[in-house]
Amino acid sequence: MTQPRVYPTLARTLAPHATPAHSLLLVLGGAALVAVCAQISVPLLPVPLTLQTLAVLLVGAALGSRRGAAALLTYLGAGTAGLPVFAGGGSLLSAQTGGLTPTFGYLLGFVGAAALVGYLCERFAADRTAWGTALALLAGNAVIYTMGLPVLSLLTQLHGQALLSAGLLPFLPGDTLKLALAAALLPGAWTVLGKVSRR
Repeated sequence: MTQPRVYPTLARTLAPHATPAHSLLLVLGGAALVAVCAQISVPLLPVPLTLQTLAVLLVGAALGSRRGAAALLTYLGAGTAGLPVFAGGGSLLSAQTGGLTPTFGYLLGFVGAAALVGYLCERFAADRTAWGTALALLAGNAVIYTMGLPVLSLLTQLHGQALLSAGLLPFLPGDTLKLALAAALLPGAWTVLGKVSRR
């Protein structure tokens, strides 16, 4: 029985013989990128609009399923430890709910989204074309909302249309723009990398 083909990610292509130390730096760099993008936000309630979802999906695509998930686990660990890495410098606890932040489910979804996008890039080379990138990132977004919306409902007691208006609908236009941007960036990076390697 033949093993399924595994396509190299951008990170593995740039550093094919990465040591554990290199892998650690990639994971920490991915976590730092998400943390920085989380601070670029529009303070909507109960869930702010940020660039961190774009960073989450790009980290998954560039690092692959394992490193991508590790980067997001590192990001969550940093926030849990009290570092101001979440949107607006927030923490896992919220005065609004008297417990966990309403974004807790989305934060957990980040790990699954990065892992799924990384898997699709490794298994199907999804990041090599614009359509493949868009579909992979759409699947990653679906993971985020699938985990984020139920937890948001549980913590805020929002349901039905009110839940969608608070936790989904305001973000769809921004998500569309982020997908379009990523669909240009990732295949473009592979094109540039191919030209450089042929020199």
